[in-house]
Amino acid sequence: MNDAGALAAAGRTCALAVSAGRDLERWAAGYEGLFPRESFDSGLYGSLALAGAFGSPWAEPAALRGVNRASLLVFAVDRLFDEEAATHDAVTALRATCAAAGAGLAAGSAVPSHALAARCLSDLRAELAAAPAFAALEADWRDRLELMLGAMAREWEWSRGRDRPGLEEYLANAGSSGALFIAVSHWIYTGAVTAPGDLARLRAAGETTQRYLRLLNDLATHRRESASGDVNALTLGLTADEVNARAAELSREAAALIEPLRDDLPRAAEYLWWQLHYSAGFYGLSDFWASRQS
Repeated sequence: MNDAGALAAAGRTCALAVSAGRDLERWAAGYEGLFPRESFDSGLYGSLALAGAFGSPWAEPAALRGVNRASLLVFAVDRLFDEEAATHDAVTALRATCAAAGAGLAAGSAVPSHALAARCLSDLRAELAAAPAFAALEADWRDRLELMLGAMAREWEWSRGRDRPGLEEYLANAGSSGALFIAVSHWIYTGAVTAPGDLARLRAAGETTQRYLRLLNDLATHRRESASGDVNALTLGLTADEVNARAAELSREAAALIEPLRDDLPRAAEYLWWQLHYSAGFYGLSDFWASRQS
């Protein structure tokens, strides 16, 4: 690479990620027990920070707090569903506690980890509420949160052998990844969207990108998830070639949906574009749960 400007831009983005990773570790330290070290190692904080930085390389460090903290929260809640919720009642309770916190309600719980997740979510909500657009977009943000929680609960059921889905039903549940919840949080926090109509225009591109990211993750983690019994496109019986082919279709569809958004919603569109292409490279070698073997 001989382009000095591109090298400087890459250096700035990496510095942005370093700053964000340190901020994430400090933030997580305030919720002792929610981010256990055996799951949340330095590699996970660093990889989340890199994804946020490359998704918005134009940003100043403070502007990435929304996307990074939303990402970390999603990982924490996902772990609680996957590793701690042993019964249907526990899943229902976790879902209700987090939904209440997202609504700005007191969300106490007799389960310490649920109470910690609720406090973390309440703090994220308070951070987002300082953004000028939050009042107008709060209902959309809450809807996206509740869709994510419902999708995680549905995936919990599927992973325990209850009516496993076909591929398209599985992809329709890709909100379990939290990718679009994270994106909406980021767009609100940074002012990339300011009105419900903006989110409505981004929805198709965002959901298609989210489905693509779901399949990339599945390809990277299928050995681990096959061993644990977690639902995954490959554990549903598809071959890697079939998953790759469907992922390629989704990538093309997402790119076509993103392009018309560039004029009116340039930074939101660019974020989705980066997610498509950055994630293809990232999942080719690793996944975010760096402390777990794939």
